[in-house]
Amino acid sequence: MQETQEYVAKTFAGLEGVLAIELRNLGATEVEEGHRAVSFTGTKETMYKANYLARTAIRILKPIIDFPSDNETEYYRALSKINWSKYLELDQTFAIDATLSNSKMNHSKYAALKAKDAIVDQFNRKFNKRPNIDTDFPDLRINIFMHNNHTTLSFDSSAISLHKRGYRKETGEAPLNEVLAAGMILLSGWDKKSHFIDPMCGSGTLLLEAALIANNIPSGNYREYYGFKKWKDYDAELWEKVKRDALDLQEEFDFEIIGNELSKEVAEKAIRNIRHAKLHYDIEVKVSDISNFTPPEGPGVVVVNPPYGQRLQTRDIVGLYQKMGDSFKKNFLGYNAWVISSDKEALKRLGLRPTRKIDLWNGPLECKYEKFELYKGSKKAKFQDKRN
Repeated sequence: MQETQEYVAKTFAGLEGVLAIELRNLGATEVEEGHRAVSFTGTKETMYKANYLARTAIRILKPIIDFPSDNETEYYRALSKINWSKYLELDQTFAIDATLSNSKMNHSKYAALKAKDAIVDQFNRKFNKRPNIDTDFPDLRINIFMHNNHTTLSFDSSAISLHKRGYRKETGEAPLNEVLAAGMILLSGWDKKSHFIDPMCGSGTLLLEAALIANNIPSGNYREYYGFKKWKDYDAELWEKVKRDALDLQEEFDFEIIGNELSKEVAEKAIRNIRHAKLHYDIEVKVSDISNFTPPEGPGVVVVNPPYGQRLQTRDIVGLYQKMGDSFKKNFLGYNAWVISSDKEALKRLGLRPTRKIDLWNGPLECKYEKFELYKGSKKAKFQDKRN
């Protein structure tokens, strides 16, 4: 029987609840939501699954040690007590990421440098030789989180952010992060039993994430590099089992996933990304103004990440949102539409009343993610039908 231990999954603010559900479905226990993170208990297999299957996780961390760090001497000594040769060979590489919050040591780069010194000094004392740094693809990525003069040191089992799925070769301006895109789709409540539409699809991230969800294809399907594969306790047979079990769960999708883009050049980028992911049988991309785009008859779900103004320079943001709202009212009856934007005034120009609002962050931008129910017939008739 595999041993269990605590792990921490990092995510975006606003996606903690979705990630907690994902982790429970993967067999995690003692799941607890935090700020931009979810802690959980699981086996090595659970950790492998979280990396391969959790669509809203950015990184999966394995905490190694917690210690008080009131000053840099105390911090250095605590790190020096770790037997680093237990985790790292001389011919391997490492990297250190540090995040500080409300601590006396207030420079993350300095904290990372002191940690590097502690590791290197120990190897030099023992072997007169030291492992090298590789910030891109290290054999061991170390994560340091210092809060209120207390430090948690973890190993990053993902090593590079899990949003780097491996399917996207081209991007447009201000591309949507894949983890955020997956979270938006999961928050929408789309059950895969209706159409999925993105009428301003850009380079296709929402469409690709929707197709992965629709076919139950793992988010890590296109990616080979994970930090845990370089760890000394890596179990290649167990990893193959995780991938094999996931393959058995893939399924066919019977509805349509359709994107639309005003720019032919950007649409072609989306098409190339879709073809690279081998999802071109599931996704269709059209080129037109949103006013002229008509989706298949509903029901269905629309998820759209329009320009915000801060991120993309569009001449008439207000006019664009009015046009989008008019298109929803005219062409999308029977759909539920979800729109994310940091421009709250522009959202009002949709001319629709949201039935739900969720706070999300798109990079440094605080956004509203709003739901609009586009009823067929009158809203009054809709509620009468429910009562009868």
